[in-house]
Amino acid sequence: MSGVDPVALTVFLFFFLLVTVMGFFAARWRKAGELDTLDEWGLGGRNFGTFIAWFLIGGDIYTAYTFIAVPALLYAGNATGFFAVPYTIILYPIIFVFLPRLWSVSHRRRYVTPADFVHGRFDSRALATAVAFTGILATLPYIALQLVGIQAVLDVIGLGGGDNAGWFRKDLPLFIAFAVLAAYTYSSGLRAPAMIAFVKDTLIYLVIIVAVIYLPTQLGGWGGIFDSAGKAFNSFNKDNADAIANGKASGKGLVPGLGVSQWAYASLSLGSALALFMYPHSVTAVLSTKNRNIIRRNAALLPAYSFLLGLLALLGVAAVAAGIQVKNPQLAIPQLFEQEFSPWFAGVAFAAIAIGAFVPAAIMSIAAANLWTRNIYKAFINPSATSAQEAKQSKIASLLVKFGALLFVLALPKDFAINLQLLGGIWILQTLPSIVIGLYTRWLHRYALLAGWALGMVWGTIAAYHKPVVGKPDSHFGGSVGPLEVFGVHLSDNLIYFGITALVLNLAVAVIGTVVLRAANVSPGVDGTDPSDYLADAGDPDVEDVLDPIATPVS
Repeated sequence: MSGVDPVALTVFLFFFLLVTVMGFFAARWRKAGELDTLDEWGLGGRNFGTFIAWFLIGGDIYTAYTFIAVPALLYAGNATGFFAVPYTIILYPIIFVFLPRLWSVSHRRRYVTPADFVHGRFDSRALATAVAFTGILATLPYIALQLVGIQAVLDVIGLGGGDNAGWFRKDLPLFIAFAVLAAYTYSSGLRAPAMIAFVKDTLIYLVIIVAVIYLPTQLGGWGGIFDSAGKAFNSFNKDNADAIANGKASGKGLVPGLGVSQWAYASLSLGSALALFMYPHSVTAVLSTKNRNIIRRNAALLPAYSFLLGLLALLGVAAVAAGIQVKNPQLAIPQLFEQEFSPWFAGVAFAAIAIGAFVPAAIMSIAAANLWTRNIYKAFINPSATSAQEAKQSKIASLLVKFGALLFVLALPKDFAINLQLLGGIWILQTLPSIVIGLYTRWLHRYALLAGWALGMVWGTIAAYHKPVVGKPDSHFGGSVGPLEVFGVHLSDNLIYFGITALVLNLAVAVIGTVVLRAANVSPGVDGTDPSDYLADAGDPDVEDVLDPIATPVS
């Protein structure tokens, strides 16, 4: 990390320029009308087929979280880092069931955001605003995670200057990269990340396949890799023998240790699976498809990425076996490629990781901007806004969201970037009762849902705030897992993801509140949807009448 390798840098810059050109060109790609409506700019014309959707949704889900944060956790020896593999496996049957219903009602009623649906379903502007606010808030640390991933690549390639560099040298390349991203996102909307996702996924598959074949030949096979990593973890564990014996820590290892860490592993897997498609960027990618069957096909095809994720996680173990020594775990995988591969292939790997952060960051900023425009700007500031004004507002908001994410990078600990994603997960999980349960029933009362959301948000945020960084007892937001306790009442030493505890409290208040409010005959509002909306598909007479296509759909 002491200097810049000209070959690796040249390859990296080539792919960076390639995706930049593609990002601006995407404004003309598959365009059925001008990009002055949210349907066109923010949802790609709602016309993506199976092939494009597979790359877009995959690019949306598998982010710097996958390429940097998860392997970094394994590199540091935290065995629970493998939770990311089962959580994606749990995820796809869930989305196979509920996302087609959300697609149908959104297309039938012209909804652009999850908060649009909540407002129509529960007749509550306050609840819709809460969902929109949560979506924006939860997206910011997720974008920040992408920034951390890009920064890791820039540091290793020599452009970031490392942790000891001044702020100007360290952060200027990152600002330039994100300014370019912001520019082509503003210009092309969702079409930009959709087109760039082809390059991103191709590079990622190439890099990981070569890595899992080549690295074992240099490190004594996978048996040798696991043996070397096991010895390194055991050496560390000797310094923590008392804590491990008392059940306070499971130690470093290749599989989750017995005791409290198993609960952390299980709750993180379940919580992350439930949270992922609550995020507005995941919903945005789904609503960009042209019929509901495309969602089901992708739910069946996307597990191919789970296989990829498992291989990427193993690179964290390979970095230990290769003797990678970095203070910042996020640098482990980029440093592994720099040390073990030729400069030109290291440049390809760096480009794959960086582009793997650009694509989801673009989608996330678009989704957050749509929430601002539809559910705050149009709802409270300019109710008579035209379609062109909505699109303009979203374009501007998408710029502000990206740079707002920088505040999370500057303000929160980055020892383990995965905590940024898990913090967002705590918040976005609190929208699950309104969105997912709301797709099937209106029994839960709108005011009870709002009260449950508020309690879950407050408790989850407080719990995360009081979690210190390891070795820094006075710090905050150092993790998202802790002993099971509720408002100071200790219930168990088992480590539980705060998002799950907050969601349980949320649901309890929603159910109890509903019983009380219905007994008091408090009005539940008027349902703005119809039962037939949830099964509608493209080409149905009722859908076609509402959508009123601008032009003949592109095949």
